[in-house]
Amino acid sequence: QVQLVESGGGKVQAGGSLRLSCAASGRTFISYAMGWFRQAPGKEREFVGTINWSGNRTSYVDSVKGRFTISRDNAKNTVYLQMNSLKPEDTAVYYCAAAMLSLGSRYESEYEYWGQGTQVTVSS
Repeated sequence: QVQLVESGGGKVQAGGSLRLSCAASGRTFISYAMGWFRQAPGKEREFVGTINWSGNRTSYVDSVKGRFTISRDNAKNTVYLQMNSLKPEDTAVYYCAAAMLSLGSRYESEYEYWGQGTQVTVSS
Protein backbone atom coordinates (compact mmCIF):
# COMPACT_ATOMS: atom_id res chain seq x y z
CA GLN A 1 0.00 0.00 0.00
CA VAL A 2 1.26 3.45 -0.93
CA GLN A 3 -0.25 6.69 0.29
CA LEU A 4 0.45 9.88 -1.63
CA VAL A 5 0.06 13.42 -0.33
CA GLU A 6 0.50 16.42 -2.62
CA SER A 7 1.41 19.90 -1.46
CA GLY A 8 2.63 23.18 -2.87
CA GLY A 9 -0.41 24.30 -4.82
CA GLY A 10 -1.68 27.85 -4.70
CA LYS A 11 -2.44 30.97 -6.68
CA VAL A 12 0.11 32.58 -8.94
CA GLN A 13 0.12 35.14 -11.72
CA ALA A 14 0.83 34.16 -15.30
CA GLY A 15 4.55 33.78 -15.85
CA GLY A 16 5.16 32.72 -12.29
CA SER A 17 6.39 29.45 -10.85
CA LEU A 18 5.26 26.83 -8.38
CA ARG A 19 6.78 23.59 -7.16
CA LEU A 20 4.48 20.78 -6.23
CA SER A 21 5.61 17.97 -3.98
CA CYS A 22 4.19 14.50 -3.59
CA ALA A 23 5.25 12.62 -0.47
CA ALA A 24 4.82 8.85 -0.50
CA SER A 25 4.52 6.51 2.43
CA GLY A 26 6.00 3.05 2.46
CA ARG A 27 9.43 1.62 1.85
CA THR A 28 8.76 0.53 -1.72
CA PHE A 29 8.66 4.00 -3.28
CA ILE A 30 11.69 3.19 -5.41
CA SER A 31 9.70 0.40 -7.07
CA TYR A 32 7.22 2.82 -8.58
CA ALA A 33 7.23 5.06 -11.58
CA MET A 34 5.46 8.30 -10.71
CA GLY A 35 3.13 10.43 -12.75
CA TRP A 36 1.52 13.82 -12.55
CA PHE A 37 -1.97 14.43 -13.93
CA ARG A 38 -4.27 17.43 -13.81
CA GLN A 39 -7.97 18.14 -14.11
CA ALA A 40 -9.28 21.54 -15.09
CA PRO A 41 -12.87 22.57 -14.31
CA GLY A 42 -15.29 20.89 -16.67
CA LYS A 43 -12.59 18.80 -18.31
CA GLU A 44 -11.33 15.27 -18.03
CA ARG A 45 -8.18 14.51 -16.13
CA GLU A 46 -5.13 14.62 -18.37
CA PHE A 47 -1.56 13.38 -18.27
CA VAL A 48 1.11 15.96 -17.44
CA GLY A 49 4.31 13.99 -17.09
CA THR A 50 5.99 10.95 -15.65
CA ILE A 51 9.32 9.84 -14.22
CA ASN A 52 10.80 6.37 -13.98
CA TRP A 53 11.89 4.69 -10.76
CA SER A 54 15.48 5.96 -10.88
CA GLY A 55 14.66 9.45 -12.02
CA ASN A 56 16.73 9.41 -15.18
CA ARG A 57 13.86 9.22 -17.65
CA THR A 58 10.97 11.63 -17.92
CA SER A 59 8.17 12.24 -20.39
CA TYR A 60 5.77 15.17 -20.71
CA VAL A 61 2.66 16.21 -22.53
CA ASP A 62 3.53 18.65 -25.32
CA SER A 63 1.75 21.58 -23.69
CA VAL A 64 4.16 21.64 -20.73
CA LYS A 65 7.43 20.64 -22.38
CA GLY A 66 10.15 23.15 -21.63
CA ARG A 67 8.15 24.67 -18.76
CA PHE A 68 7.56 21.80 -16.33
CA THR A 69 10.16 19.46 -14.84
CA ILE A 70 9.59 16.30 -12.84
CA SER A 71 12.20 15.03 -10.42
CA ARG A 72 12.31 12.64 -7.51
CA ASP A 73 14.30 12.08 -4.35
CA ASN A 74 14.04 8.41 -3.47
CA ALA A 75 15.77 8.97 -0.14
CA LYS A 76 12.90 11.28 0.82
CA ASN A 77 10.15 9.27 -0.89
CA THR A 78 9.14 12.43 -2.72
CA VAL A 79 8.48 13.42 -6.30
CA TYR A 80 8.38 17.01 -7.48
CA LEU A 81 6.75 18.97 -10.27
CA GLN A 82 8.52 22.25 -10.95
CA MET A 83 6.24 24.50 -12.98
CA ASN A 84 7.66 27.60 -14.63
CA SER A 85 6.19 30.15 -17.02
CA LEU A 86 2.74 29.26 -15.82
CA LYS A 87 -0.25 30.09 -17.98
CA PRO A 88 -3.93 30.51 -17.08
CA GLU A 89 -4.65 27.28 -18.95
CA ASP A 90 -2.47 25.44 -16.41
CA THR A 91 -5.16 26.09 -13.80
CA ALA A 92 -6.29 22.70 -12.51
CA VAL A 93 -6.20 20.27 -9.64
CA TYR A 94 -2.90 18.42 -9.89
CA TYR A 95 -2.61 14.79 -8.85
CA CYS A 96 0.39 12.55 -8.39
CA ALA A 97 0.10 8.84 -8.94
CA ALA A 98 2.23 5.72 -8.54
CA ALA A 99 2.55 2.84 -10.97
CA MET A 100 4.39 -0.45 -10.43
CA LEU A 101 6.27 0.01 -13.66
CA SER A 102 9.94 0.48 -14.48
CA LEU A 103 9.03 3.26 -16.87
CA GLY A 104 6.21 5.73 -16.48
CA SER A 105 2.99 5.75 -18.43
CA ARG A 106 0.62 8.31 -19.90
CA TYR A 107 -2.39 6.16 -19.09
CA GLU A 108 -4.35 6.61 -15.87
CA SER A 109 -5.29 2.94 -15.82
CA GLU A 110 -1.63 2.02 -15.29
CA TYR A 111 -1.50 3.85 -11.95
CA GLU A 112 -2.50 2.04 -8.78
CA TYR A 113 -2.28 4.79 -6.20
CA TRP A 114 -3.39 8.42 -6.31
CA GLY A 115 -3.06 11.46 -4.12
CA GLN A 116 -5.94 13.71 -3.15
CA GLY A 117 -4.86 16.53 -5.45
CA THR A 118 -3.70 20.09 -4.94
CA GLN A 119 -5.22 23.16 -6.57
CA VAL A 120 -3.14 25.37 -8.85
CA THR A 121 -4.70 28.63 -10.02
CA VAL A 122 -2.96 30.87 -12.53
CA SER A 123 -4.39 34.34 -13.06
CA SER A 124 -3.83 36.45 -16.15
